[in-house]
Amino acid sequence: MTDLPDRVDVLVVGSGAGGAPTAAFLAEAGYDVLVVEEGDMVRQGEVVPFSLDQMDRQYRAGGVTVAIGRPSIAYGEACCAGGGTEINSGLYRRPPEDVLDRWRVEHDIADFNANDLYAICDQVEKELSVQPTPGDAIGASEALRRGAERLGWAHEEIPRWMTYTSTDVASGRRRSMTETYLPRATDAGARLVTGTRVDRLVLNRGTATSAVLTDRERRAATVRFGDVFVCGGAIQTPALLQRSGLRHRIGRSLAVHPTVKLTARFDDELNVPDDVPVHQVKEFSPDLSFGGSASSPGLIALALSDHWKLFGPAVEDWRNMAVYYAAITSEGRGRVVAVPGLRDPLVTYRLTHRDRALLGRGLARLALVMLEAGATEVYPSYRGAPIVRGRRDLGAMQGTFGVGKASVMTVHLCSTVPMGRHPEHSATDSHGLVNGTSNVRVNDASLLPDAPGVNPQASVMAVAVRNVRRFIDGRGTVTRGLRGRGAP
Repeated sequence: MTDLPDRVDVLVVGSGAGGAPTAAFLAEAGYDVLVVEEGDMVRQGEVVPFSLDQMDRQYRAGGVTVAIGRPSIAYGEACCAGGGTEINSGLYRRPPEDVLDRWRVEHDIADFNANDLYAICDQVEKELSVQPTPGDAIGASEALRRGAERLGWAHEEIPRWMTYTSTDVASGRRRSMTETYLPRATDAGARLVTGTRVDRLVLNRGTATSAVLTDRERRAATVRFGDVFVCGGAIQTPALLQRSGLRHRIGRSLAVHPTVKLTARFDDELNVPDDVPVHQVKEFSPDLSFGGSASSPGLIALALSDHWKLFGPAVEDWRNMAVYYAAITSEGRGRVVAVPGLRDPLVTYRLTHRDRALLGRGLARLALVMLEAGATEVYPSYRGAPIVRGRRDLGAMQGTFGVGKASVMTVHLCSTVPMGRHPEHSATDSHGLVNGTSNVRVNDASLLPDAPGVNPQASVMAVAVRNVRRFIDGRGTVTRGLRGRGAP
């Protein structure tokens, strides 16, 4: 790691939806910035979306990560330059105003105004080219829209951060962090180091002075800094802080959107193996929402595997099949605990009785949407599930469903280092400064007080931009040559 500087103004740990904008704004304000990313740089187009190759190169542990509980909840965690923005489908939803107001009041967050955050969203959406898909809904997305419309249920198309060269949806290119804020950061002078892990921060009486880093060969190095922004996501951020001796309210309030799935089979081909539907059903929002998942042949086989003896033969008809999910806003909470001697933290999660019941109702309602959309067969993803061919089968489905038998998963992870003004409830102040420290800041999904009921990345980016602007306003811009490039 000979290319690492000895000292920088600001160290940014992580390069996803929180870290990339943080680095860009700091570098453009004149700060000497080093971004350290544990994963590799994988450019768009190098891997097929939702493929095993992508799992291996852009996900932590090949995508096999689990929060222990009854039931355990599988979760997806990125490990690559650009973080989760590189592996998701680019769906973008602003945080609901009532959620922002509730966070501000219940968690006593200072200077947290919905209008101000939406003004930031305006700018982010322009940078990311957030827009609806060109043309009409097709395939699995159209099926979901059609089923909701026939039931009279509220539904909508979710815009994406994409650019299109034609009206063909396949011409889209995601405006992820490696396409937007990371180039802005490096163009302004920030340095990005990939394949390198920040093992711990070294603190002296509440002030972090340096970070201990290791590369893939476990070679160690130390980088000194004036300030640090930890943006490793809701699992890795609390783990790093705990390894550094910071534990107050850290890692104790993990919030996710648990989901259950089913596979629907239709008479006609509708599968798009390298994309996901853009329509969602919001009739029961914010408690419950329905959407479409990636449906490559391998993922369809995985969704059918809970009752493979009965469901397995259907996989040969995968072109006529698609996977859909029912997601809930959970009352349960989890924990992230860094365990000495283990590289990755221990993650646990507990669903409440209400969560369990809501997942069951959600799966039944989702099956109804699919039947109304014209599905000839529905295959719920839980052990011992029946094939649902009509409304009369929904009762049998509800009678055999149990969360303990289901493949519960999530891709939305939040709230492990919550912000606010009450130290007994929050791990940071209202702008991400970790309690008990003078220069350690968090700026990612960890700060969100709970799961927002929608894809959280718009919330993460709005909060991250808000916080880094506050930091710059408090410190001022920097003239390179006076303080930049590692000068003391």
